Amino acid sequence: MSARVRVKICGVRDAPALTAAAEAGADFVGLVFFPRSPRAVSVEVAAALAAARPPGGPGLVGLFVDPADDDLSAVLRQVPLDWIQLHGHEPPDRVAEIRQRFGLPVLKAVGVGSRAEAEEAVAAYAPVADALLFDAKPPPGSTRPGGNAVAIDAAMLAGLACPLPWLLAGGLTPDTVAGTIRASGAPGVDVSSGVERAPGEKDPALIRAFVTAARAA
Repeated sequence: MSARVRVKICGVRDAPALTAAAEAGADFVGLVFFPRSPRAVSVEVAAALAAARPPGGPGLVGLFVDPADDDLSAVLRQVPLDWIQLHGHEPPDRVAEIRQRFGLPVLKAVGVGSRAEAEEAVAAYAPVADALLFDAKPPPGSTRPGGNAVAIDAAMLAGLACPLPWLLAGGLTPDTVAGTIRASGAPGVDVSSGVERAPGEKDPALIRAFVTAARAA
């Protein structure tokens, strides 16, 4: 990840969404391996998407929630992931263990509700991860991690001292991403539900609009 604003389209489940992300110039696409998510894909579908990725296309990020080693191995045997995203309650020692055992860079997602929580996350995970993703906290009673389309307070992250590349997620849409980047100074953004026509159904036009708006910021 460089100084250019990076864009990740998460929860890709079909070829049209992958093609739209690649053609728009997204840097990463996320494949969700969390069964309770409406964006979850099977290993077989993920492998087919990986095979369909155009040369030089977006990096493949596999999203896992508190995975066992066997879960990771089962995916990696068939899907050539470029990154592992950990979106659960993985403590720093587990992040370090996964990173070393599987030999892939790790993107650690953390739900934050304040500047202090973001700084605590940096202190805890910067020594063991390769990049961080700041998301809104799950709403009370949620059965899924992540912000669940809840917008994060972007301004609280402005000027954050973080030695790692980081991305911002949480309720982003093509209409809000540019302002969010300007308010937070985020070097990267991650979107899922904000480019969907229905839960789990990506809209290629919205994907293109999101990438364009993020880069224009």
